[in-house]
Amino acid sequence: MPEDKNALAVALFSEVLTADQLVRNRLSKVLPKGMEISHFSVLNHLCFVGQERSPAQLAHTFHVTRGAMTNTLNKLEWAGYVHIRPDWDDARRKMVAISPAGRQARDHAVASITPLINEVVGDMGAEKVRMVLPVLRELRARLEPGD
Repeated sequence: MPEDKNALAVALFSEVLTADQLVRNRLSKVLPKGMEISHFSVLNHLCFVGQERSPAQLAHTFHVTRGAMTNTLNKLEWAGYVHIRPDWDDARRKMVAISPAGRQARDHAVASITPLINEVVGDMGAEKVRMVLPVLRELRARLEPGD
C-alpha cells in the first residue's frame, strides 16, 4: 500500500511540474518582447494590490530571495515599468510602485496571453477547470511555508 501512495504522490508532482514547465514555455512565447514571466508577475501583482510594496514584501509574496527580487525590480525600473523610492519612514528600505508605463505593459501582456489561456480553458471545459481549482489551491496552501 505505501508504494501505491508513493506512486500517486510522484505522479501528482510530475504532472504539476510538467504542466508548470509547459505553461511557462507557452507564456514566454506570447508575452511582449523583452518581458519575462517574473516581470509580468510583479507588474500584475502591483496592479492587483493597488499600492506600493517593499522589495522584501514582494520577495516574500513570490517566494524568491531578496536578491532575485532586486534583480527583477532593477530590470523593471530600467524599462520604466516601476518607480522605486526610499521609504520616507525608514531610509534603509525602499518602496516599489507600478508606473503608468508598467500598467500599460501589464495590460498589453494580459491581452497577449488571454487568447492562449482562453483556448486552454475552452478546450478543457469550464466545469472541469472549476473542479480542479480547489485541489490546486489546497496543494498550493499545503506547500506554502508557515509564517
